[in-house]
Amino acid sequence: MSNTTPSTNGEALNQPRSHHDLFWTFSRLALQGFGGVVAIVQRELVDRKQWLTPQAFVDDWSVAQVMPGPNVVNLSMMLGGRFFGWTGALVALAGMLTFPTIVVLVLAALVANVAGHDLAIGAMRGFSAVSAGLIAGAAIRLLPALKGHILGWRICALLAITTFVCIAVLRLPLLWVLVVVGGSSFALAWWRLLRQATALNKPVPTEVDP
Repeated sequence: MSNTTPSTNGEALNQPRSHHDLFWTFSRLALQGFGGVVAIVQRELVDRKQWLTPQAFVDDWSVAQVMPGPNVVNLSMMLGGRFFGWTGALVALAGMLTFPTIVVLVLAALVANVAGHDLAIGAMRGFSAVSAGLIAGAAIRLLPALKGHILGWRICALLAITTFVCIAVLRLPLLWVLVVVGGSSFALAWWRLLRQATALNKPVPTEVDP
């Protein structure tokens, strides 16, 4: 049975039993992550393993996305480091890369001769549609986690729409969108957290002035 630890909101969360458990969890996750990886990551880490709450997953996934490199690899190293330090980060990275690398090399050798065939092209287009559906489904399932967000669901929705318009419609560079929109959301969240902390530390008056 996995170890447990309390989360920031008081819920008991599981922890990986060992480096071995960490390695095979991320290996299994990586081998399932065809296209819509966020849905697989959420199901494995939040629903199945319960290493993260939905809110913690949203927070960690956001950080992993703005860091250089594949977001799921970033997340795996973040969690590995959180549970077992630098050795956990390396084991999680090995789990993410070892078997997928072997599978990709084998598939590349097999598909090389049929890559231009109509059936192969049609199959790839079908996989693209499935991936889009997986991503959309995962996004919908994560929406309830925004109810308790420090910014509130309305501001979160506005930021999401703004990001979509900037990237998909206006075709603005991703770096500038991250700096402007991401920086603005970070500053606003920090300001609200600061106000919240100040309000909690505010002394309560013990008597009423005449």
